[in-house]
Amino acid sequence: MQHTERLGKEKIGKLLWDFSVPAIIGMVVMASYNVIDRIFVGRGVGPLALSGIAISFPLIIIVIAFGMFVGIGATALVSIKLGEGKKEDAEKVAGNGLTLAIIISIVLTALGYIFLDPLISILGATGQVYKYARDFIELALVGIVFQGIAFTMNNIIRGEGNPKMAMFTMVISAVINTILNPIFIFGFHWGVKGSALSTIIAQFIGSVWVISYFFGKKSTIKLHWKNLIPQKEFVMGMLSIGISPFMMQIASSIVVLIANRNLAMYGGDLAIAALGIINSVFMIIFMPVIGINQGMQPIVGYNYGAKQYERVKQTLKKGLFYASAICIFGFLLIFIFDEQIIMMFSSSETKLIQLGSHGMRIYFLMLPMLGFIIIAASYFFSRLTGYGWQHQ
Repeated sequence: MQHTERLGKEKIGKLLWDFSVPAIIGMVVMASYNVIDRIFVGRGVGPLALSGIAISFPLIIIVIAFGMFVGIGATALVSIKLGEGKKEDAEKVAGNGLTLAIIISIVLTALGYIFLDPLISILGATGQVYKYARDFIELALVGIVFQGIAFTMNNIIRGEGNPKMAMFTMVISAVINTILNPIFIFGFHWGVKGSALSTIIAQFIGSVWVISYFFGKKSTIKLHWKNLIPQKEFVMGMLSIGISPFMMQIASSIVVLIANRNLAMYGGDLAIAALGIINSVFMIIFMPVIGINQGMQPIVGYNYGAKQYERVKQTLKKGLFYASAICIFGFLLIFIFDEQIIMMFSSSETKLIQLGSHGMRIYFLMLPMLGFIIIAASYFFSRLTGYGWQHQ
């Protein structure tokens, strides 16, 4: 249990570095799914296809929200239980988390297919953009269950103290997606369907990889059939922790949905494509902050469970500093290279470049404050939840 016990012994600075860097790489890699899809679709199919994928972004955020609902809650709870020396409970959390992720993913997939056409209309798609959006979403729904499994179990790997393995899972999936995307789009000419299919295959391989980890020698906690049966204590514990990031993601999805509908009405399809690019860039900058947050979780959870509160405070201070630094750096980068960034997605559409660069400068005005807000809010909620668990 060397990689678990170090959470309570090593220097906080080294621990946060060791846990956050793999988490940051992993989260950036996960965000690259959308960026890679948009770059290849924008250059290989066209701006309207880019709008079709951009329209689907609120649904992607919702899927991620449910992944956080279970995954982040399971991560914190696993860390707390390991810090308390309750390995069996940590394994029950892992098993319950896997079951919950599968159930939620299946429900989301079923609802997606049942209400597919109304959903696309609500998202604001019309005309040719509607066709592109439908082609992409109809196929992408298949991958929800694989994404749910991979996201949840990968967070649990991080929660038990093995951030590098969690990073490898995401890197493997991203590399496969990057290789298959141009083959399906430029080679087979499958358009947005090819982009969706490459993502599904990458998600499937990632889910198989992450599940296999818990049956190998490197894992501290194991998956057991008996622990797959949901227990109210652990399910409610996970969901009570995960509700905060879940609601934040749902709110984000609503904002993007409203923006897309208004852009469709007043700005047209190219304006939607521009917002899709801006959101992709935002995710690349935002995900390192989430990576730091995820790197902090096992450290905070373990030390809170072990009642080493000074180490918890040190983790918070360093997390706030690093997250704020990333956001300030991203802010400067955006304002210096706004046009060049938009041109990565489409170099020939002048109006799209103008809309995107102008919109990006407005969209990122408050970015320097985001790191502090995310880390502080997540820490505060974790403390409240941890207190509840300590006093049950």
